[in-house]
This record gives sequence, C-alpha cells and structure tokens, in this order.
Amino acid sequence: MRTLLVVLWLLLAGITPATASVQVFIGINLPVYPQLVRVPGYPVYYAPRVAGNFFFYDGLYWVFYDDDWYVSSWYNGPWTLVAPLAVPVFILRIPVRYYRDPPIYFRTWRREAPPRWREHWGDDWAEHRRGWDRWDRRAAPPPAPLPIYQRRYSGDRYPRDIHEQRNLSGEHYRYRPRDATAREFLPPPAPPRMRGPDREEREATRRERPPRTIEQDRPRSAPDAPVQRRTERMQTEPRQMEPRQREPRQMEPRRMEPAREQRMQERDMRDRQMGGPRMEERAPQGRGGDAQPQRRKQPQQEEERGRRGRNEQQMER
Repeated sequence: MRTLLVVLWLLLAGITPATASVQVFIGINLPVYPQLVRVPGYPVYYAPRVAGNFFFYDGLYWVFYDDDWYVSSWYNGPWTLVAPLAVPVFILRIPVRYYRDPPIYFRTWRREAPPRWREHWGDDWAEHRRGWDRWDRRAAPPPAPLPIYQRRYSGDRYPRDIHEQRNLSGEHYRYRPRDATAREFLPPPAPPRMRGPDREEREATRRERPPRTIEQDRPRSAPDAPVQRRTERMQTEPRQMEPRQREPRQMEPRRMEPAREQRMQERDMRDRQMGGPRMEERAPQGRGGDAQPQRRKQPQQEEERGRRGRNEQQMER
C-alpha cells in the first residue's frame, strides 16, 4: 500500500507542480501568532507551544500531520499538501525530538537523528532523494527572517482568502526562498510604489512641517555659502571676548582756515588805525557776551574825545 502511494506521488510529480493545488484545513487552529524557537544548528524554527508538528523554514510554515507534509505562507493556513519528493531536505533533517506530536512509529527512533523516511516512504522514494541525510553542518544556510508582521492579523482580522494572503505577503515580506517548492507558494515582493503621495499624505506632511521663514525662502547665491557657514559656526561655538586695549587719544590743536585767519588780521589792522582796542584785548564773542554793546560805546568815546580836544584848542587861542 505504501509503495502504491509513492508511485501515485511520482505520477503526480511528473504532470503537476510539486504541491497539490487544493488548500485544506487540518487539525491545527492557531488564534494568534505562535512562538517560534530555532532548532540549534538548523535553518529551521519549531513551535514548542503548539500541539502539533509545526515548523518554519525558508519563509513558509510546514506541518507534519497525518503522515503527510503541508505548507502555508500564513501561520493558520489554509494548508497545501506537499508531495514526498518535493519536501525540502532541511525539513526532512529535523531531529525527532522537535516533533511535538510525533507518530507512534517515531518513538522507537533516535531523538537526535531525523526520522527514517526510507522506512516510511519506501525504497522508490529513497532512490529519488539519495543523499538527503548527508550534509556539512558548517555549510548550513542562515535561517529566513520570521514574518512578524503577521502578529497584527489574529482572530477576526486573520485573512482567510488566499489572494489576500498573497497580497499582504508580497507587501510586507521581502525575503525570497531558496527552495524551488517554497518559491511556488511565497509571492515575490511587491514593487515599490511609484505614484506620488495622495492629498491626505501631503496635508499630513504639511501640518507636521514647521513654517518656513523669509530667510529660508530667499534664494542664496554661491558667494553667500561661506558667509552662511561662518555665521552658523559663530552661533554654535562659544564666543571668546578678548580685552580691547584702547590707545590714548591725542588732542591736536585746532587750526583756523587761511581765509578766515586773513580776514581777522585785516580787521585787527583797521581797529588799530582807528584807535580802537587791539585784537588780543577784545572780549570773546559768544551768545551771551557783551560784544555788541562794546561796539556801540566806541563811537561815543571817540566823539567825546574829539570834542574835548577842540575845547582845549579854543582856550589856547
């Protein structure tokens, strides 16, 4: 019976993809994203708190249920049946001890070794999967990143439609699988959005952006760049004030204009000829000085002096 089943899988593998196209719901129902722990030395994670054989490898979830392997891109299915010839080698190499609900015939096998898949699927399968249990542990690939974005989708928010799951995976998960079987189920990442921001995004950005000042809106020329950098450096660096040494100020003698000095000399000579006071004997002229009354007294003195001289001449005669 087991040989007949393997032959049937070989026929299906020759005419169809490596996995069946029917999505089914198996006996695993996870209301929230499970806790995943890495298997030491393997690029595989297992779920220690899930009541089933639940694994994560190469960007996909793998479940061994009812002697068959199932795969899904989301942690709670729906699940797709995988042909025995298409199961990745690192899934086959998982030690028995990390199966949380192993079949009865697993319990007699070594816990640190992988299951004896040749006894389970027969010699025909082993002939096609020769060398699956021989590998260099030092050359093991790194594990794929966990799709933790799926934590936001639990309960009623969990996407049940396969197309919605593929769209969300392509939008949030950028990892590309190495295994050919995994690439069939994990969609390629969505291309980056090329359109510009819509109206709501532009308004939100405008509200968060501080208002621009007049100095920021004014265009700057190339020569202003060093001045701007020097100004910014002066604003950020502490300014050190040096004591300024003030030189003693020397008072220079005030010099009179040549033309004015000549006029003053001519006026002084006329005053001497008329018998008036000399230049150096004059009272200083100012706003509240007596220069004007003194000029009014000079003609009277001269007239009185002249009258006194005439009287003396008449008396001598």
